[in-house]
Order: sequence, then structure tokens, then C-alpha cells
Amino acid sequence: MTETGDPRWLDEDEQAAWLALASVFLTLPGALDNQLQSDSKMTFYEYMVLSMLSHAPEKTLRLRDLAALTNGSLSRVSQVAARLETRGWLRRWPDPADGRTTLTTLTTAGRKKLVQAAPGHVETVRRLVLDPLTKTQVRQLENINVRIRKAIEPEGRAIFGAHGS
Repeated sequence: MTETGDPRWLDEDEQAAWLALASVFLTLPGALDNQLQSDSKMTFYEYMVLSMLSHAPEKTLRLRDLAALTNGSLSRVSQVAARLETRGWLRRWPDPADGRTTLTTLTTAGRKKLVQAAPGHVETVRRLVLDPLTKTQVRQLENINVRIRKAIEPEGRAIFGAHGS
């Protein structure tokens, strides 16, 4: 809103940029899900849960931290963790230091599944997101997304983007 209370409408360039970004939001998750479901029998969200655990110290995270890292609710990540535990890809148990907290650990089978799924996933990410861009545009894409993420969650931790700005 402006000082007068009027909406700050998007100009033509802003509208085009917003609609282009919105179309990516609407189509990319489905494309990533389709590839992972077809090749590895898992969803993109399940892949991200396993991936976050694979990067954690001792391949273990508190369930609430896993929810934050995957931008999921505690309920969602709990349901997904239960499914992944049934498949033998992760293990859950009460935190001995705090019985109210659940810990999750990537299992050897989960690590094998992630290693099996990664090449197809990475190829899809390259084909859909990175290959259409120049090296300069890839760096710009990261910078743009880091800035948007900071606007969404100014105090939030940067989940991805090792080079962030």
C-alpha cells in the first residue's frame, strides 16, 4: 500500500515477471514429482526428507528441524517419516535427552535409495532449471531466490543456497 492507502499495482514488467514465476511454482513441483515417482517410487518431498537427513550430522535430525528444513508442517513430516520408516528408509525414536522430541535417522537402506534416485533427479533439475540458463543466470537465479526467501522469512535460516547473498 502507498502512503495514501492505495494498492501498489504491478506494472507491465512486474506482472510479466510475477506470472512467469507463478507458472514455475505451479509446474515445477509436479514435474519433479513425476520423475521421482516414475523412476524411484517416491515423491519430491520424500526425496527432500531423505536428502536433508543425508546432510545432517550423524544423518540424524529432530523431527521438528526436519519439518523446518523441508518447509513442511510437523504433521506432514511426521506422516511422511512414518511412510519412509515403513519402507525402511529412516528410523524414528524418542530423543533420550527430551522424551517429547522425536529423532529421525537415515538408514543404510534409505541412503541406498537416495543414491539410486539422485542421478535421475539431478538430470531432471538440470534439464528443467539449469540447462536453459547461462552460468551468469544460474548465479542470478540463486541470488534472486535467496533475496525472495529472506523477504518471506527475514529471521529464518537459509535452507539452501550455500553461496547465498
